[in-house]
Amino acid sequence: MGDSKRIVYWLRRLSEIAMYGWLGTLLLLDLGLALVVGGLQWLPAVVGVAGVVAVALRRRHRARGFTLMLGLSFGASLLFTFTGLDGVPGMAETGALLVLVIGVLRHVEPVRHAALLACLALVVLMSEAGARDYQSSGLVFAFLLFAGWSTAAGVGGYLRFQQERRSEAVHSVRRAERLELARELHDLVAHHITGIVVQAQAARTVAAAKPEAVAPALDAIAAAGSEALTSMRRMVTVLRTEDDADRKPGVVLADLRLLTERFSADGPRVAFEIGPGLDDRTLPPEVMTTLHRVLQEALTNIRKHAARSAWVEADLRRHEQRLVVLRVRNFGSGSDPRVSRLGGGFGLVGMAERVEALGGRLYAGPSPQGAWEVIAEFPLP
Repeated sequence: MGDSKRIVYWLRRLSEIAMYGWLGTLLLLDLGLALVVGGLQWLPAVVGVAGVVAVALRRRHRARGFTLMLGLSFGASLLFTFTGLDGVPGMAETGALLVLVIGVLRHVEPVRHAALLACLALVVLMSEAGARDYQSSGLVFAFLLFAGWSTAAGVGGYLRFQQERRSEAVHSVRRAERLELARELHDLVAHHITGIVVQAQAARTVAAAKPEAVAPALDAIAAAGSEALTSMRRMVTVLRTEDDADRKPGVVLADLRLLTERFSADGPRVAFEIGPGLDDRTLPPEVMTTLHRVLQEALTNIRKHAARSAWVEADLRRHEQRLVVLRVRNFGSGSDPRVSRLGGGFGLVGMAERVEALGGRLYAGPSPQGAWEVIAEFPLP
């Protein structure tokens, strides 16, 4: 885990602790107020305890807990109305409702259900102000509760907007890359089919003069057809999972080296090494496509976010005969949290899913040596 992720983790933990501390303080104030006012004023304190429990369980039972909390609060207000006793809105009860409003507006699907629950919360809060009119202070309570609800609704709506905007951006990136993959699939099929047709024509030409040459040609045609079907299945799997692409079949390992040389011409120097046991026949076309795209994305991120890197190290190696690993590392520049794993650039979102669709995995983050690295692993057939 990088330093930035560790800081974010602890900030979230501390904010949770602060929230529970705030609700606990409000609950103590409710208990003190119940001792002073007496009567039914103990009821808001009990509802406040239920509200703290609902907040604690909000991730597993968000809508259900919020609905139950609305029912308890509204029922308490009705009881105050029917008895005619004075009361004060529960502070922990109100605080829990406002926290739950933020979560509901941010997470509940569809959005119309979230909006409906938020509006019901406003009705419940206003009923608190009207039913618990302690010494004719209902108007003041109504104003304060409306201000609190407006703030909570604004925060929840803003968080929902940011979440929806990012989801739409990721979806747009994937949709655009699917179109690129469809073009790539066409070229891949054409590449294999062309080879099959050429071999079939050659076999027919030599069939009369050298019949013994037909059997090897048929074996080659069968092998090419099997390879084409395997590549097509893997590529269609990637298409179905909405992934990326940016290279056409027929481009070779030399294009990876050419990509690093072009980057070095106007950026940090790149040392690129291809390990033993790897050549253009070793790697399937769809793996070559993704290797090229991952390398391009990694170098693009370095140019955008770490242009002052001293140098870049890239290598492509084969491990244990059935695993090929591409690693790109840049040195001399601090890691940028904007390109942390799947958290910033949308290119990495598509890259990770494409790599995983081919049975591999992608990692992007700081290395133990202090460099920023991108690692893509692919199993070989």
